[in-house]
Order: sequence, then structure tokens, then C-alpha cells
Amino acid sequence: MLEHEKAENSILKKFRDELWIRFIKSIKEYQLIQENDKIAVCISGGKDSMLMAKCMQQLQKHSDFPFELEYLVMDPGYNSFNRQRIVDNAEVLNIPIKIFETDIFDIVAKTDRSPCYLCAKMRRGYLYQNAKKLGCNKIALGHHFDDVIETILMSMLYGAEIRTMMPKLHSKNFPGMELIRPMYMVHEADIIAWKNYNELQFIQCACRFTENCVLGDNGGGSKRQEMKALINKFRKTNSNIEMNIFNSVNNVNLDTIISYRNGDTHHSFLDDYDSTSSFCDDSKED
Repeated sequence: MLEHEKAENSILKKFRDELWIRFIKSIKEYQLIQENDKIAVCISGGKDSMLMAKCMQQLQKHSDFPFELEYLVMDPGYNSFNRQRIVDNAEVLNIPIKIFETDIFDIVAKTDRSPCYLCAKMRRGYLYQNAKKLGCNKIALGHHFDDVIETILMSMLYGAEIRTMMPKLHSKNFPGMELIRPMYMVHEADIIAWKNYNELQFIQCACRFTENCVLGDNGGGSKRQEMKALINKFRKTNSNIEMNIFNSVNNVNLDTIISYRNGDTHHSFLDDYDSTSSFCDDSKED
């Protein structure tokens, strides 16, 4: 059995419940793919996007309706080792990638303010731009369930707002383009298990400023890593902590929200406090 066949079979069989079923559930529940879509599967070279590419490849084979895929790799200025690692993995996994070059790392290196934010913004723009050139109407990113949970916590603890990582979004700057996240319900631990089972090595942190972490699954000392550590601590006393966090943003009780905004409009509970039945439920008050 060829290496790419082993990787494919492990998605559909050994890790069917953990990977394939959750991948399909994300696609269906959030209506991520429609007939005749042309999707740019954006591959960074890490485990998440490489697995997403294989899942999308399998979905295309088994889908009830036609859609097209392009496997798009952006080189923001990788060193030769990281770039070759992506090329080699794509060949091993039988993913027909298209690579385009940018000078993002060079540009970001010249700024002192929020280099990570600038890098992410530029990456997204280049991906939309090149996907559109290929005739795509969507780009697919490899963010997974853990990314969603970590984003919720970071937004609360550091952004002072309740904000989620959405499963799909319309692009503001590229009309007609949409971003989708097919790995939305797939857990990172299961992605790592799939990677290890198939003895695959992917790039982890290819940023020029942190090239000391080339391979692995632990990442560096970012706020996201801080959230991972916090969740691991919570998990020791509550094994359902991730699902509880996720369900909390799927079950927002506006009757108990002090204020919220919808677009540019801000709403307060005081707006209709005296005209509605806002009574205290003594049985639930501390």
C-alpha cells in the first residue's frame, strides 16, 4: 500500500469517528460546500491544513454533487528546508499543490507594531487574491475545534468581548469570495494521532522570527499556547470543558446579557427594561 493510500484509509477507517465523521458534520451543519463551488484548499504545510486537504480530496471523490478543488500553497518567504518539507509531504500524500511566492516575511520584518497581525492580514489577502485568479469562489482554511475554543477564551480574557471563530465568512474586500473552515469540529489531539499513526512530519512554526520551532506540535509561547495550557488545567477537573465553552456561544441567553452589538448598533438591557418582563428568578440568583 502506498503512503497516501495508508493516510486516506486511516481517515476513512481507523480515525473515522474522530476525523471523517466530524469533518462531514462540519460541512453539512454549516453548509460549507455547495454544488459547483470551486474551492482553494489553502495549505500552510502544517498538520491541520494537510489533513484538511486529504479530507477535501476524499469528499470530492464521494460527494453527491460536483465541486472543484485547487490546492494552494503560499510561500511568504520560507527558508529552503521548510519549503521543501511542504513539497515532499504533498508528493507523499498525493496532493497536487500550486505554490505562489510573496514577500510577506520581508515586509513584516520591517515593522515594530503587531507583526503577527500584519502577517495574518497579508496572508489572507494574498490567498483570496490568488484563489480568485484561479476562478475559485471560496478559500478553505485548516482551523480546528481547539482553535475555536482558544479564540473564544482569548477574546474574553484579552479582547474584552465575546467573539467566536466563525465556520464561514463572506469576504469584505473580495466580493463573491467566502472563507470556510471544514475542520471546525475536528479536535487537534485526533489530528496529531493521525499524523503519528502515518509517521508524518509537518512544519509547525515557519515564521522567520521563530524558526527555532520547525517541527513538532507544541508551538511557542503565544497567547494561544497560554489558552491551551489553561484549557488543559480546566480539563483536569472537568473533562467536558471544551464542549461547555463551545456550547456557551451556541446558547447565548440575551435575557441575561448586559449589552451587545449587532454590526454598528449597540443594544443595552436598559433599552426595554421597563417595558418587558425582566423579573428576578430567585431560585437561580446567587
